[in-house]
Amino acid sequence: MQKQRLLDAVVGHLASGGSGDVTLRGIAAAVGTSHRMLIYHFGSKEQLLVDVVREVEARQKAALADLADCPPEEMGRLFWKRLTSPELRPLERLFFELYGQAAQGRLGETGLLDGIVDDWLPALVALGLSQGMTPQRARASARLALAVSRGLLLDLVATDDLEAVNEAMELFLDLYSTASTPR
Repeated sequence: MQKQRLLDAVVGHLASGGSGDVTLRGIAAAVGTSHRMLIYHFGSKEQLLVDVVREVEARQKAALADLADCPPEEMGRLFWKRLTSPELRPLERLFFELYGQAAQGRLGETGLLDGIVDDWLPALVALGLSQGMTPQRARASARLALAVSRGLLLDLVATDDLEAVNEAMELFLDLYSTASTPR
C-alpha cells in the first residue's frame, strides 16, 4: 500500500472509532496491513497520529482553497458549511481528540502542535487584507476567526447541536463583516 493510501485508510478508521486505546498492531489489522508497514512509512504510532492530524488539516485547507474565487462575504459561510458537513464532522472529532492528547504531552515530542495555529493564519490574514483591513487588524481577525471556528467545532463535537452552532457562527460572521469595514 502506498503511504497516502495507507494514511487515508488510517484516517477513515480512526475517524470512525477514535484513537484512545489503539495500538499500532490494531490500526494495522483494521486497515489491512502490518504494523511493520506502518512503522516503515510513519516511524512510530505517535508520528502516524501527527500525520493523521496533518491530513485532517490538509482536507480542511483544501475545502477553503476551493472557495478562493468566492466573494469574501460568502466564503466564511460556505467554508463553515463544508467544515460541518457529514463527511468532515468525524474528522473534526478526531482532530480534537488528538489535539487534546498532544496538549497533555501524551504524544511525546512529535511536533503535532507546531503550526497548528500559525499555518492557518496567512490565508486568513490575506482574506482580511482583501476586505480592506489594516495588516494589524487582519492578523488579529485571522486569529479570532480561527479560535471561534475551532471553538464552535468543539461545541459541535461535544453537543451535536448543529442548529445552535450554526446560529452562533452566523452571528460571528455578521460581527466579522462589520469589523472588516475599513475605519
